Amino acid sequence: MPFHRYARDSVSPTVGWSRRWPDKALDRAPLWASVDLRDGNQALADPMDTHRKRRMFDLLTATGFKDIEIGYPAASAHDFDFVRELIVKDAIPDDVTVSVFTPARAELIERTFEAIRGADRAVVHLCHATACLWREVVFGLTADEVVRMAVDGAERMVRLAEREPGTDIRFEYSPETFNLTEPELALEIAGRVAEVVDATTERPLILNLPTTVETHGPQVFADQVEWMHRNLDRREAIILSVHPHNDRGTAVASAELALLAGADRVEGTLFGNGERTGNVDLVTLALNLFSSGVDPELELGDIDAVRAVVEECNRLPVHPRHPYAGDLVYTAFSGTHQDAIAKGLAALDARAAQEGRAVEEMPWQVPYLPIDPKDVGRDYEAIIRVNGQSGKGGIAYVLKAGWGVDLPVELRRDFAAVVQATTDALGRELEGAEIWRLLLETYGLDDAPALPGGADADEVLAQLAARHGVAFTPPRPTGDAARAGARATCFIALDFEGRTVWGLGQAATAADAAHRSARSALRRAGLHEGER
Repeated sequence: MPFHRYARDSVSPTVGWSRRWPDKALDRAPLWASVDLRDGNQALADPMDTHRKRRMFDLLTATGFKDIEIGYPAASAHDFDFVRELIVKDAIPDDVTVSVFTPARAELIERTFEAIRGADRAVVHLCHATACLWREVVFGLTADEVVRMAVDGAERMVRLAEREPGTDIRFEYSPETFNLTEPELALEIAGRVAEVVDATTERPLILNLPTTVETHGPQVFADQVEWMHRNLDRREAIILSVHPHNDRGTAVASAELALLAGADRVEGTLFGNGERTGNVDLVTLALNLFSSGVDPELELGDIDAVRAVVEECNRLPVHPRHPYAGDLVYTAFSGTHQDAIAKGLAALDARAAQEGRAVEEMPWQVPYLPIDPKDVGRDYEAIIRVNGQSGKGGIAYVLKAGWGVDLPVELRRDFAAVVQATTDALGRELEGAEIWRLLLETYGLDDAPALPGGADADEVLAQLAARHGVAFTPPRPTGDAARAGARATCFIALDFEGRTVWGLGQAATAADAAHRSARSALRRAGLHEGER
């Protein structure tokens, strides 16, 4: 492969400084900014119609976003009309600030201000490319001309905002392709824009730094952000924002390291939709904080409901392995993983019982599960699923979780072989009900009538053992026979010709279940033909 074509020029800040971000820790949520309705929408093969946009907007506000970019109104009549609809219908909650995006072209800036007329408050987001490749190849501009473009755009925004005294208009500026722009130039442009809009602590400028096309590792971006953070004029009057893209698959890492480096705010989308490989996924970023014991300040307690709306609006599926939200992310097929999870859940239950606390109040410590699935609205039913790779611990967990039956440890290996042979023959995984049915069909071969009233179960078992010249293990009752309508379940084993043969019995009483389990074991050994 022609790897030599991809040598990257250095875009690290100037020498003579020492990074500090590696010694920091994330201990609070950033300011969250959703760009689902603009950056996400423009990346869709089938852009959202008004109904889907409104569904997305309502989801974002319900999830807790206070900063939402609602469109690029100069790009299309549809975007313009949606912005107007939210304003005219007074559909923007009082605690939510909307923003609108515009390139640095005079006619587009003016059209953008027309869209927000009558809003209580709004942010106008000015954006244009600043990197050398874009300057020279796309626009044919010098660095000085790019600086002039930023200043002219900012001055126009200020003039237009002064004509709308009834609207509290703030400003955002993005040097698009920041991560490929010379740091000194990016710093100069940012300083000039902050000066033009007269950024103050009371009316700060949002300075948004995009990795428009991710080309370097996240540590390089963190260096760039920290250098800006430490060298910006009016830093106290600037909300330092980042907008990572995912071309290298490291957008979440870029965002996290950027926050360590001094960023205050993150722009992204739910589940990472966006151009090419997408924007940073704000769900993953938020739940990474959550899993570290930090309040993410977003409501993601029903992850499946959030995912359903996003999939409907974007008409794109969320991958089954997507962090936190995919169908399979809390599921183990591997036998070693299943065994560890089952033991971890059992240990958590035991600790909770010992301390007299609800499991939901206990510190979460379960192997292979970084968070409790119930904290994001999932249940435990799909944690362990059984296929040809599964082990005895996972099979036992499924039976215990679904039917309250503790499979004897000595029986687990025997039944695991039965399950594996079945999955191999079918070429697929087994549902829990299929595993339960297979257990009954394999070991529960007897359905004898109930014992006569007053019959002693121990005596009946002793008679069966003597009649056939075998020794039974003590019956192993399991399950919850006291529960209304529940049947008692019992396992028993006998030694026959050097092997252990198991039987299972189910009945209304523990005595009848033990009797049936013994008869099932005899029948499986070929010793019992059904006589009483």
